[in-house]
Amino acid sequence: MRDVTDQTPVELLVCTTCRRGLPIEDDNQRPGALLHAALAEAELPDGVHLKAVECLSNCDQGCSVVLRGGPERWTFVYENLNETDDIDVIVEGATKYHATANGIVPWRERPVHFRKNCAARIPPLGA
Repeated sequence: MRDVTDQTPVELLVCTTCRRGLPIEDDNQRPGALLHAALAEAELPDGVHLKAVECLSNCDQGCSVVLRGGPERWTFVYENLNETDDIDVIVEGATKYHATANGIVPWRERPVHFRKNCAARIPPLGA
């Protein structure tokens, strides 16, 4: 892992419309919106910027998040996240992602949930 002081900022995108297949009428009570609110209160490392997004088209797979950072890093989409149980997992994963030059955290160093619930791995723009 690299020294994070010279890193390109990382974006942690959280789908706020995720509803985990539930018939929820109140947008503020959607699991995705609750996940975003919980992450806004969490201690994310400097250089990791939280952003709310609408619809990652993974609606029935729990909450989904994306980690991306600049044209040299791989982008990852993670699914099946829970708005109360997985905050520490997301913070740990974002911290490790941020500490890399290319976005690839060695498989065994990733949080177990990230190892088992990666919906997509997208190559850098320059690939």
